[in-house]
Amino acid sequence: MSMMDSYLNTPRHNTPQHKNSNRPPEEVDEIQSLMCSFLKEHTAYDVLPISYRLIVFDTRLLVKKALNALVQNGIVSAPLWCSETQKFAGMLTVTDFINLIQYYYTHSSVDDAFREIDSFELTHLRKVEKLVGAPPPQLVSMKPMSTLYDACRLLAESRVHRVPLLDCETENGTEMIVSVITQYRILKFIASNFMHTKALRQSLSELKIGTFGHIVTASMSTPVIQVINMFVEHNISAVPIVDENNVVLNVYETIDVMSIARSGKYNELDVPVGEAMEARPQEYPGVHTCTLNDTLYSIFSIIRKHRVYRLIIIDSENRLVGIVSLSNILGYLVGYKRP
Repeated sequence: MSMMDSYLNTPRHNTPQHKNSNRPPEEVDEIQSLMCSFLKEHTAYDVLPISYRLIVFDTRLLVKKALNALVQNGIVSAPLWCSETQKFAGMLTVTDFINLIQYYYTHSSVDDAFREIDSFELTHLRKVEKLVGAPPPQLVSMKPMSTLYDACRLLAESRVHRVPLLDCETENGTEMIVSVITQYRILKFIASNFMHTKALRQSLSELKIGTFGHIVTASMSTPVIQVINMFVEHNISAVPIVDENNVVLNVYETIDVMSIARSGKYNELDVPVGEAMEARPQEYPGVHTCTLNDTLYSIFSIIRKHRVYRLIIIDSENRLVGIVSLSNILGYLVGYKRP
C-alpha cells in the first residue's frame, strides 16, 4: 500500500472552497452556544469509561523502565507521583523524551548516553530541562466533578493535551490521582453524545477552524534532529512532510520520538526523516486528511472511529492548505481564541 493510499479522507463536497463565510455570525455562534450548554451539563467524570486502567509512575523510577512501560501499554504519557511528599508531581510526556534526545545529541557522546540512561530516574528529567533551556512543565490538574466546559477551557488556555483528575481521600485528606482525561477522549464523548448534529454541518472554511499560513514543513530528506528541533522551536506536535510542489507525503509526529528514545539510537538522528518513518510499525494508522469543505460533523465521525490527533487540510491536488488539530476544535467549541 502506498502512503497516499493510507490516507483516510473525510467526505468531499461539491461546494467551492472559500475562506469567508456567507452565513450570519449568529448562525456560526449557534454551535458554541449549544456546545457550552452541553459541556456545562456534564462533568469530567462522565467522560471516563466504566472500567479503565491507570498507570502512575513514581518519580524515582528509572526512565528506561518508564519508557518500556509506556510502550508495552500503548500509551504516550502517565501521571507522576512523589512518594516523599505523597503528592501529584506532574506528567511524563513525549516532551520529556524530546528534551532527553536533544540533551544527548548536544551534550553527550553516544557511549555516555547509554551509560547514563541506565541509571537515569524520572526526577532527573527536571535537570535535563534546565540544561537544554526548556521551560518547566505546567502543573495542571482539576477535580473529577468539574464541568467539561471547565476542562475544555483549561486544556485550551494551558495548551496541554491532557489533564489529570485529582481528588482527596475522605478519611485523611491524602491526595490521589483518579484518572487522566485527554482532548481526544473529550471530543469522542462529544461526538457520541451531542445531539444537535445539524449545527455541526458547517464547513471549516465557514467556521475558520485550523492553522493556516506559515506552517512548518519538512521534506523526506530533512534530518530527524532538525524535525525534532522544529517541535521545540515552534511548540508543535507534528510536521507535515511535503515534496517540492507542497504535496503532502506524510507527517512526522512527536510520538515518533518514542521509538528513538526506546531504541537509544541517539547516533542516528542525522538520518533523513523519510528513512526513519520506514521503521514505523505496520499498524501505524497513516495520515488523516480533510478539505476546507469538510464539516465538524464529518470530522466528529472520524473521531468516533479512529484515534486521531489532527487532520491535514489539503486541496484537490493533495497540496498542503493547513492543519486542524484537536486543540483547534476544542478551543473553538468553547469560544477560546489564542492570543
